[in-house]
Amino acid sequence: MHNPPVSHFTSLKTFRNLPCSHRQWRHEGHCAFIHGYSRSYTFRFAAVELDANHFVVDFGSLKALETWLEHWFDHTCLINADDPELELFRQLHGRGIVDLRVLPNVSMESSARFVWAYADNLVREATGGRAWCFAVESRENDKNAGTWEVARDGSEPAPPWVEPPAQG
Repeated sequence: MHNPPVSHFTSLKTFRNLPCSHRQWRHEGHCAFIHGYSRSYTFRFAAVELDANHFVVDFGSLKALETWLEHWFDHTCLINADDPELELFRQLHGRGIVDLRVLPNVSMESSARFVWAYADNLVREATGGRAWCFAVESRENDKNAGTWEVARDGSEPAPPWVEPPAQG
């Protein structure tokens, strides 16, 4: 017997104005240089059942996500974990010249996956598993964005969140 697909309520929340710099050291063009954008992140949440207020996610409960995003992306310098100049960036951080954050990869696509893992864990815990994050758009400007998406039905939870080690 075929089970019909489950319908879901969805909602979106965007956080804007996160100015940071990054570089893609492997890029053969100008992206290998340090350059900056004011990033934004749009999260897509889903739930089968709404909460008592008829919300998928109470946006007022996302202050921890906003604070976490500001820590990682507000006036910071993002560098790939495998950047051959990582030690130099650590020295610059130690001297107070940059506020270094090391990510697995700083691309829009990889950044979307990075923030999704945190957001999905946060929302699942806050809602007792009733709601989840199934997609994130990471935008560097009005022309360029990358996304990370998982099954909308909530069947692909993020692995347990482990905060990356200190940067300096």
